[in-house]
Amino acid sequence: MTAVLDAPMTAPAPAGLPRETALALYRAMVLGRAFDTTATTFTRQGRLAVYPSSRGQEACQVAPVLALRPTDWVFPTYRESVALLTRGIAPVEVLTLFRGDRHCGYDPRAHRAAPQCTPLATQCLHAAGLADAARTAGDDLVALAFVGDGATSEGDFHEAVNYAAVRRAPVVFLVQNNQYAISVPLAKQTAARTLADKAAGYGAAGVRVDGNDAPAVHRAVAEAAERARAGGGPTLVEAVTYRMEAHTNADDDTRYRPREEIASWARKDPVARLERLLLADGTLDEAAAAAVADEADGLSRTLRRDFETPPTCDPAEMFRHVYRHPPHRLRAQAAALAGELAGAGDGERADGEQTDGEQEEGS
Repeated sequence: MTAVLDAPMTAPAPAGLPRETALALYRAMVLGRAFDTTATTFTRQGRLAVYPSSRGQEACQVAPVLALRPTDWVFPTYRESVALLTRGIAPVEVLTLFRGDRHCGYDPRAHRAAPQCTPLATQCLHAAGLADAARTAGDDLVALAFVGDGATSEGDFHEAVNYAAVRRAPVVFLVQNNQYAISVPLAKQTAARTLADKAAGYGAAGVRVDGNDAPAVHRAVAEAAERARAGGGPTLVEAVTYRMEAHTNADDDTRYRPREEIASWARKDPVARLERLLLADGTLDEAAAAAVADEADGLSRTLRRDFETPPTCDPAEMFRHVYRHPPHRLRAQAAALAGELAGAGDGERADGEQTDGEQEEGS
């Protein structure tokens, strides 16, 4: 039977992590914060049209990635920029999608990281399918799907968790409960006591964890991944956190949440919290913290430098790799676009236009 926890458990912070793991968490979170601050600055300068900030959710993005093996797969939403950075993807490539390029900016197969997903919860189905295929093929890997609390109200989320539980697919569904689905608070999304409670209905394991406690998130995801790898099926991990910035830079969050609430959560900042913990137990010292801060400054400088070069886009590429023999309407559009790009008039013929007598395919 699929492992089921009768009630969601609050995973306690471990007494201690290996020093290397603790320092890796701290470094990645500080670098992530610097990346996020720089990307947000780009939006305020008008250099980036839209960006969904990860500020305040670094523990939920860094710890899960570091709890996985390099051979495991991650399936991010549009907000998981820090997770992708932690996965080893170049900072400027993480932002490629938000710069208007249809490519995600990185090689998903090389990094075992799917493209960032904007439609809510569809990445959950992708994760469940890949994990089940891997299990069937005998591949020893786990898929981790990042999910927002609002996405748990989507049908795709239900179908993915249900499918994974029935098939005992090795998936971890990490729900970042940041309290709001854009402007809709959690209380207006569900009457469930917790989001982790939903796991029992699928026959999956459910765990609730403090999402601002990086060691606790690391432990919860590591245990869920090993349970999945051992054939125990999927786990729904609810990480309780808070979105410090607006939904995106285009959102006015002053319309739906009080400043006092934000100030209260700011005192639970996951980066500062981990730093205090590691300084107190001697894992981190002032010199090491300063070195990480310098590295973060260097990351920001590199991102600003690389951001000066716009991505190279070929508009005609949107017509390729869709049909072997494109239908007339697409070939006509491609020809019109080629003419516009070349500065030609509407009446001029461009390469790729369909000739008389050719048969449409796919129309």
